Amino acid sequence: MQISQILMYLPLPACIALGYFICILAYRKRQSANEKKLKQLIEESTREAGKVRKEAELAAKAELYQRREAFEKETQETRMELKQQERRLSKREDNLERKMELLTKKERYIDTLSANFALKEKKIDEKRLELEKVIEEENRELLKISNLSREEAEKLLLSRLEKELDIKCAEVISKKITEAKENAEQTAVSLISTAIQRCAAAHTAENIVSAIELPNNEMKGRIIGREGRNIRAFEKATGIDVIVDDTPGVIVLSGFDSVRREIARQSMEKLILDGRIHPAHIEEIVKETEKEIEQVIQETGKQTCFELGIHNVHPELIKLLGRLKYRTSYGQNQLQHSIEVSNLMGIIAGELKLDVLLAKRCGLLHDIGKAIGPEMEGTHAVAGADLAKRYDERPEVVNAIGGHHEEKPVESVYTVLVSATDAISAARPGARRETLEKYIKRLERLESIATSFSGVESAYAIQAGREVRVMVCPDKVNDKIAAKMCYDIAREVEAQLEYPGEVVVTVIRETRFVEHAK
Repeated sequence: MQISQILMYLPLPACIALGYFICILAYRKRQSANEKKLKQLIEESTREAGKVRKEAELAAKAELYQRREAFEKETQETRMELKQQERRLSKREDNLERKMELLTKKERYIDTLSANFALKEKKIDEKRLELEKVIEEENRELLKISNLSREEAEKLLLSRLEKELDIKCAEVISKKITEAKENAEQTAVSLISTAIQRCAAAHTAENIVSAIELPNNEMKGRIIGREGRNIRAFEKATGIDVIVDDTPGVIVLSGFDSVRREIARQSMEKLILDGRIHPAHIEEIVKETEKEIEQVIQETGKQTCFELGIHNVHPELIKLLGRLKYRTSYGQNQLQHSIEVSNLMGIIAGELKLDVLLAKRCGLLHDIGKAIGPEMEGTHAVAGADLAKRYDERPEVVNAIGGHHEEKPVESVYTVLVSATDAISAARPGARRETLEKYIKRLERLESIATSFSGVESAYAIQAGREVRVMVCPDKVNDKIAAKMCYDIAREVEAQLEYPGEVVVTVIRETRFVEHAK
């Protein structure tokens, strides 16, 4: 019989109890099955967790081993570098010790020479005294023989010498004038070529190159690049030559355009600092630097005009003024020179009751032609005047620019003032190529030439070396000897010194008689 048939014969309460019992049995069966599944899942999770833990431990051990190897390798490299540095330091110490020994030997040698020199000076002084005594004795004997006084003998001798000297001087002067006329052109060419050889090389080398320090020698290889592609890209982008030689830690940028050279210098410094050196990045950095320099040029021109109180200047002229910041002439910054000339013009114009702003404008723009560049035709004065005329500057300004080197006829007083202030700014001590040390040495040399003559008491170089005043002992040098000494000193200065313009030699002989009334 089926359960349904059985239930038909059972009363309702019994059926309900039986159904409840069956439901409980089914629930307990499902619960036991769920518990078995849960136990299986827990066991599987435990096994999986164990596997993950083992794998993590193995990975951690492998990573720890790798880091330990890297640390040991880095430590070994550091030790090697320290050893190399120790070797270099020991070599330097050895070199310093050798140099100290050499210096000690030289000091001893110099001390020996000084002692010998002092002995020789003492002997010379003794012989000089003996010679003076002998000369005095001979003079007394001559005076006795000639029956003439000392003054009479001097007059007789000097009169004869003067006649002979006048004849000889006239012959020599005539001969030299004739030779000078015959060889004037050849001598002029020789002097100009000599001056160019002496001056041009140093000025050109300093004005067309910029040196850049490198952090290490490895950077040279990165700048050159594979098969030279980086250096070619840099030269093409900037228009400046890059010179990489054997000089440690330095490369040189060479080019006549000072603005482009400044762009190249700043670009190279940025590339070295950034470390990424390849053609695409080089072009990007150069373009960025060009924009920065153009902005600096524009701001510099505007700031200069604002500081000087000069307004309504054409934007192109302002830009050219800014370019003068990177231009030098004989070592003198061209923008600073123009500002200096402008200020001097304003001062002089104020004293002469002229238009101060116009005068300052003429001074500021007088060398604007130097900023045009290699495309300029003619001299900087003529080109600058044409440029100013094109941008509607006043005729006084145009003439001052074109005529400040006498290349155009002078039409106003401002042109004359620009010529004078330009010379003042360029000629002051230290303004141009001559350094302070060289300037002081030239003054000392000028004084030493003057004091090398017998009878000179003291000598003073004044007027920035354009004049030397020589004080002579009145009891040893008379007026005629002083005149001849002045001539000889001037010739000696010509022979031994190089200087612009001329040097005035003034010999002063002064006799003073002082008495005290009691």
